[in-house]
Amino acid sequence: MPTTGYIAYIDEAGDFGLKNVAPVDPQGASEWFCMGGILIRKSNETKINNWLKDVRLSAKNTQSNDLHFRKLSDRQKTIVCQETAKLNIRAFVVLSNKRNMRRYHNPRASKVTSHKHWFYLWLTRLLLERMTEYCAHRNRIDGTPGHRLQLEFSRRKDIKRSSFTDYFSKLWAQQSDPYLAKRTINWDVFNFEDIHFFDHQTRAGLQFADVIASSFFQSVNTVPHGICKPEFAKLLMPRVARGPTNQNYHDEGVAIQPMNLSSAKLTDAQKDIFRFYGFPENRLGRR
Repeated sequence: MPTTGYIAYIDEAGDFGLKNVAPVDPQGASEWFCMGGILIRKSNETKINNWLKDVRLSAKNTQSNDLHFRKLSDRQKTIVCQETAKLNIRAFVVLSNKRNMRRYHNPRASKVTSHKHWFYLWLTRLLLERMTEYCAHRNRIDGTPGHRLQLEFSRRKDIKRSSFTDYFSKLWAQQSDPYLAKRTINWDVFNFEDIHFFDHQTRAGLQFADVIASSFFQSVNTVPHGICKPEFAKLLMPRVARGPTNQNYHDEGVAIQPMNLSSAKLTDAQKDIFRFYGFPENRLGRR
């Protein structure tokens, strides 16, 4: 019988607005948007609060009620990533450069959802394609075909649970769509009704998801400080998921959108994190 075998905690970093995008538009939304998350076994759910407590003690981050990666000092960020990299989790992230998405309307996405935040839902789909594939692979190895994935998101006022269930139910119904043939969500391990939303401070898993999303966001985002800091995301490598067959980090635990970043005009500093995780040079473009 189906049973919950895995839990994914998902959070984001950056703005997902597409009307105006920095640095093209001076007051635009962030150039990058990152969806990140951690995957744990359901059997480890009772341990995750203590994991977070230990990580925060190590980083001397005990003044506030919860962990917000962007508010930490660089020294604290280093410690948090080092300690997170020791935990029994798997990390996934999708990094989207929005220069080519500025004022873009996706007609294929519109066929699935009319929600104004279709871009957020679409990137969630890309993340889940990789998470569900990983869970299905573990089920084959461990002989647990009935183990399924439960999702927990950081709550947003502008996106309702019904938006997610409606979007994913339509994706499920369109499994034969040729545009989805290259990679799809593995529906054997995911029930689109098993989606939950919690306030960030109430779930340790969501605070770890923030560590993943924010550390990768800081590895590529240069606005407003003019620099990016890839060192934190690099420390997470021991926990970043690899492809079940090819053992690659790129396009598996770390995915990019668009698939080719040539139009993004990345600096060498921005390319650093992608080179570190094995992306081919011809997909990073020239400055």
